[in-house]
Amino acid sequence: MGLWYVNADTLAGSRFRISPLAEVFASLQLLHRGTASHPGERAWLAAHLPAYQRRLAVDPVTALLVRCGLGPEWIADFLTPTPRRGEDFEEAVARVRTTPPAEARGQVTVALRGPLPARLDRDDLPERAAELFTWVWTRAVQPSWDRRRRILEADVVARSAQWSQGGWAAAVDALRPGRTRWLGDNRLQVNLHEYPPREISGAELVFVPVTPQTGWVSWEEPDRYAVIYPCAGVLAQGPRDAVPASLGALLGPARAGVLVLLDSPMSTSQLVAVTGQGLGSVGRHLRVLLDARLVERRRAGRSVLYSRTAAGEVLVTAQRG
Repeated sequence: MGLWYVNADTLAGSRFRISPLAEVFASLQLLHRGTASHPGERAWLAAHLPAYQRRLAVDPVTALLVRCGLGPEWIADFLTPTPRRGEDFEEAVARVRTTPPAEARGQVTVALRGPLPARLDRDDLPERAAELFTWVWTRAVQPSWDRRRRILEADVVARSAQWSQGGWAAAVDALRPGRTRWLGDNRLQVNLHEYPPREISGAELVFVPVTPQTGWVSWEEPDRYAVIYPCAGVLAQGPRDAVPASLGALLGPARAGVLVLLDSPMSTSQLVAVTGQGLGSVGRHLRVLLDARLVERRRAGRSVLYSRTAAGEVLVTAQRG
């Protein structure tokens, strides 16, 4: 398994960070995989996969770079630069573009676990990767970035509450269940691959959520390390069910949408992220639904979670029928 040795000071100084480029790379992985893990990803793939496939069909060198650089166990490092504080997409992709060509070729060879294909023995691999990232950002991520950012911010809030309630072990174990685990004795398991352990005490450690259900690790030795993880599925999926027209007419479309979402517990910040409504609007809807006894609330650590009551469930089910 992949192990990082982390002392208490490094853990105490670790932070969550949101990265547009990490979101783009996660989206590229989803396009490369071509299969969805939930309905939200399925709809996004239906909208963007055909154009992505056409883009690679006319650029076979970049298509080969993607196939080789996204290896089965290792990703070419220059494709996943470690997120930096306050860095926007343009600043991050510039770091990809300025990777020394020899380093890029060597990293692709490592990811491929074999000799570099002759068609990739060239100096423009970083430029090609940067151009593809820019295409994915412009066409498939930036138009929904405001909503994605709200989802990522809500996930950070939820993880922070989990951190304070259950400590490091509970929070780390929940990032990528079965892959990322706190083992005690300063040991952080970051994946299941058999690689030599790394001593990262004293370095910057960040945790970076992405909405596609994927994850990886990256680093800039010896100063900066990152664990990229998929945000909570209930957030990433977005609204899963259409609001019945009759329910919308009864409660109002926005309030009905909140009720429909609460088939599983969600916090106010999560509802804001998923619906795109303002905090004040969501709060007003929840107060009305609470007064009508259609939803209930309970405290989980520092968070307050809302869910449908039996009466709310009956109302939603009846309107769907």
